[in-house]
Amino acid sequence: MPGSAPAGVALHGDAPRAGEILSPAALAFVAELHRRFDPRRRELLAKRAERQRYFDAGELPDFLAETRAIRDGDWKVAPIPADLTDRRVEITGPVDRKMIVNALNSGAKVFMADFEDASSPVFANMIEGQGNLVDLWSGRIDFTDATSGKHYAVKPKPAALMVRPRGWHLDERHVTVDGKVMSGSLFDFGLYVFHCAKAQLAKGSTPAFYLPKLESHLEARLWNDVFSHAEATLGVAHGTFKATILIETLPAAFEMDEILYELRDHIVGLNCGRWDYIFSMIKRLGKNPAFLTPDRAAMTMGKDFLAAYSLLLIKTCHKRGAFAMGGMAAQIPIKGDQAANEAAFAKVRADKEREAGNGHDGTWVAHPDLV
Repeated sequence: MPGSAPAGVALHGDAPRAGEILSPAALAFVAELHRRFDPRRRELLAKRAERQRYFDAGELPDFLAETRAIRDGDWKVAPIPADLTDRRVEITGPVDRKMIVNALNSGAKVFMADFEDASSPVFANMIEGQGNLVDLWSGRIDFTDATSGKHYAVKPKPAALMVRPRGWHLDERHVTVDGKVMSGSLFDFGLYVFHCAKAQLAKGSTPAFYLPKLESHLEARLWNDVFSHAEATLGVAHGTFKATILIETLPAAFEMDEILYELRDHIVGLNCGRWDYIFSMIKRLGKNPAFLTPDRAAMTMGKDFLAAYSLLLIKTCHKRGAFAMGGMAAQIPIKGDQAANEAAFAKVRADKEREAGNGHDGTWVAHPDLV
């Protein structure tokens, strides 16, 4: 177990390297984030539940009357750092050591190290992932696989790194602060910037994040305040930390301008998180018989409701000087079946050609062979 935890902080699990990653200073940092920002997080989660009751009663999401001035205003986000200006192909994956090295070497422009959907939130996985990223920026990520004997090393000019913490709705149950379970978002983000931000900056790289599952501009405002406070606490300039927001919920699709505005000093783009967007539409409008969806296989990005969402994201981002990122190609190579493999690649090619034709600035893939 880690050494003595700060007052009010309790650990309810153990993991290799926990003593290093969950040092008293690191725990004090994330606990302070939690005490300062978790009450607002809980209020915003309650607003989600309240809003759902209106959707269940037949109300539909719409653009907010009270933020019309933001949508109509002439403003842009802050300039994008040089190392984040080429995002044509991004690869995503979990935070295990082998994946990090392979993804950085894949030829993609960006690797998103994922503490969220691509990783099972077992405590050991979360701590191991943080340790692997510490090792990356300290030059110790290279390793030899004990089983295969294969050596893994990061090549010169690797992909830029972005980190995805867990969403606002997820907790880290292995850590409590003053008796309350800690936010998974603040745990993942806080540990990363505490351990890695300055080392990353020293190597000329921007600490950048993919932020998932937002449902409103108020949730974006909370992230902006977290970024600003962490920057001030760590002694780095305001606007140092950068974010791309996944637009993967139905309510957020109606607040894209507002989300960009709230994070304008920190944001570099929006991303079409299509699969969770489909899920969100079903969840939010599931009791409205007018919005019965077709089978999942038929819900391609050419369908009107998905095409409109994608095109609005592109229009909004380009108006505000931000990147408009395309969605995930979930297909992976199929070994031993050439016909099936060719069919999978054809689907990816058609999807990416559609995204490029629509005006997306880059896209996601899940496997190095698709880069």
